[in-house]
Amino acid sequence: MPVIMGSKSESERFAGADETYTIEALMQDGKALQAGTSHFLGQNFAKAFDVQYTTREGKKELVWATSWGVSTRLMGALIMTHSDDLGLVLPPRLAPIQVVIVPIYKGDDQLEAIREHITPLMENLKLKGVTVKFDDDDTRKPGWKFAEHELKGVPLRVAIGNRDLENGTLELARRDLNTKESIAFADAADIISVRLEEIQESLFNRALEFRKENITEVDTFEEFKEVLEKKGGFILTHWDGTGETEQAIKKETNATIRCIPFAEKPSSGKCVYSGAESNQRVMFAKAY
Repeated sequence: MPVIMGSKSESERFAGADETYTIEALMQDGKALQAGTSHFLGQNFAKAFDVQYTTREGKKELVWATSWGVSTRLMGALIMTHSDDLGLVLPPRLAPIQVVIVPIYKGDDQLEAIREHITPLMENLKLKGVTVKFDDDDTRKPGWKFAEHELKGVPLRVAIGNRDLENGTLELARRDLNTKESIAFADAADIISVRLEEIQESLFNRALEFRKENITEVDTFEEFKEVLEKKGGFILTHWDGTGETEQAIKKETNATIRCIPFAEKPSSGKCVYSGAESNQRVMFAKAY
């Protein structure tokens, strides 16, 4: 998941912190999500709660503290960044099940033949570090299983039936693209490993490209409001550094300063709202 690293403006900092650092992600609906934060608390909380330590010289000193806000909100960010109308789309490296195998069969004899045929492939994949599930639940039909595993975001789905046994093939379905391909059974372990890496890279690159397309530089407040209304996403613009201007923009547009990006180089300009001098663009957006 691509994120933009930066520091928070004073009004967006954690209460009592000297500095708050953030990673900001862009969701598919054009809204920003604060995906994680870290806070330098200085000695503020130590003073409030009298938290001290003893130095090597035997003196009492107030501790310097940090606080970290990297938690379950990252799970929400992951879901909103990659998923679609069919359900979850999980990056392979985070998916609890990376490959699910759904047998297509009539009767116990065909099921056992498929199981015997597929077991060496499953063992080979496990040796490669791939997590595999053989879904032989006899209370559900294959179509139901396909929909269930799509909903759960399993990166790769393998379907194999009696005809595949005869032809030495199997069907491989990618969750990220919702595409299918027929591959040779003999090459399946290597192809599956490659596809998992392709999915991992593809999901990141797709999210990164979406973010690039939805970062807009603006120089006037009219542009600012138009982009916010019609396009959304991140807006890079000059800000005069005052809390008054920040609050005025928020009141009029509901957009906030998501971060002062570390990667943004200093550049002279005029504040988008007040017209005062500014030496760096900051990142605004509507956010969750």
